[in-house]
Parts: sequence; C-alpha cells; structure tokens
Amino acid sequence: MKKWLFLAIGLVIASMLAACGASEETSGDGGKEKKVLKMATSADYPPFEYKDTAKGDDIIGFDVDLVNALADDLGYKVEIQDMDFNGLVAGLQAKQVDLVLAGMTPTEERKKNVDFTDIYYKAKHMIVSPKGSGIKTVEDLEGKTLGVQLGSIQEGEAKKIAEKTKVKVENRNKIPELVQEMKAGRFDAAIIEDTVAKGYFDKDKELEGFTLDSSEEEAGSAIAFQKGSKYTEEFNKALQKMKENGELEKLIVKWFSKDQK
Repeated sequence: MKKWLFLAIGLVIASMLAACGASEETSGDGGKEKKVLKMATSADYPPFEYKDTAKGDDIIGFDVDLVNALADDLGYKVEIQDMDFNGLVAGLQAKQVDLVLAGMTPTEERKKNVDFTDIYYKAKHMIVSPKGSGIKTVEDLEGKTLGVQLGSIQEGEAKKIAEKTKVKVENRNKIPELVQEMKAGRFDAAIIEDTVAKGYFDKDKELEGFTLDSSEEEAGSAIAFQKGSKYTEEFNKALQKMKENGELEKLIVKWFSKDQK
C-alpha cells in the first residue's frame, strides 16, 4: 500500500514539475517565449540612441526602433545595455553581447574583429563649433583644439585633418562631453556625425557647423555581430526586407525629419 502511495505522490510531483517546465516555454499569450538577444549601444547619440531623462531612463531612438522591428520579425526579444562607444567591439569579442547598434561604421579595421550587416543609414561628418568662432573651413582649425568621440569613425577623420592642418586632437567618451568642452572653452570645435550635430543645433542656438566636403568619407551605419555569428545573415535578410517594403524609410522619416523633436 505504501509503495502505491509513494508512486502516486511521485507521479503528482513529476506532473507538477512538467507543468512548471511547460510554463517556462510559453508566454502569457500561449505562444513560445522569444529568445532574448543582448544588444549593446552607446546611449549618447541622439537621434540614434539616447535617454530622454524628462520621460524616464529607457533608451530610445532610431536604432532602438530598428532593432525591435527586426527582432520582432525574426522572433527574438532584445535586451539593451548602455556602454561607452569604445568598448562596444570589445563587448562583442568577449561575447558579453550578441549584437551592437550604435550608429557604427563598418570600417576595415572593425571588420577584422566583428561581422556587419549591410549599411542601413548614411551620414556625413560635420565640424561643430561655438557660434562666432570664425571656424568655417578645415583650414580655420589651424592652431585650434578639435574634440572627437573615442573609438568613433570621426576619430580617424580627425587624424586625417591633423595630417593636413596643425590642429590638436583630443578625445572624450561621450558626445555631450564634447559639447561641454566647447562650452567651457577647452575645445575650439568638435567633429560629429551631421545627423547628430543637427539635433544639437535644434536645442542649442549657440552652436554652428559645416559639413565636410562630399569627397570625404561618409559615415555609414551597420549592425555589428560577433565574428561568425549565425545572426548576421538573419538580420541582414530582415533588414533588406525592411528596405524593400518601406518600413526602414518610415523610421528614417520618424527620427530624422526636420519636424522631429
């Protein structure tokens, strides 16, 4: 009798454990849980990724909307974490994260360490300075201090400028730090992606700038993955789909139109 009692109790426990396991495989709507991918970004780069502190601590922006649309199409869920820009590639190499969206340009140097999708957005470089600085051309940077974000594509562009013009180049981790240094008079100018710079112009009328000649290298943004990642091709196909059906263009209009606040 005891043997049957223990057997019955065992069956009940096994049934309960099986039920628990099943609940972990399903979501609230009865479907399977989406696999979570870890994404890193540098949330100091509006309108690509930033925090609107007046509304909360969530990271928002063009890249966030883009990755969520791609992940939803592919059946994934994305968790986003904020890192310094110069640590993003290292984060992928160390397998701390699965992907990076941060307005990152797929340079030849970066391609040695991580894989990239196709370009999803193109922009140009802009020299930003306090209004009235008299800096209207690259030549006007002679003898000046030029700020740039550490690890960015603009850092390489700043070095090219320094080869032609006697300018001191200094870097900082975050774009707001570059603006702060200009305000404090420690930097005469900074080199920033034009889309991001225009966002600052809208908020701060004491800043101005000019776009570098079209002959200069454009900064194209792509999604970065670990070397040999199975996700690269998946996301690239989904990205191509968004380009073809117009969904990518809708996001571009939402985040980069002149009316965007």
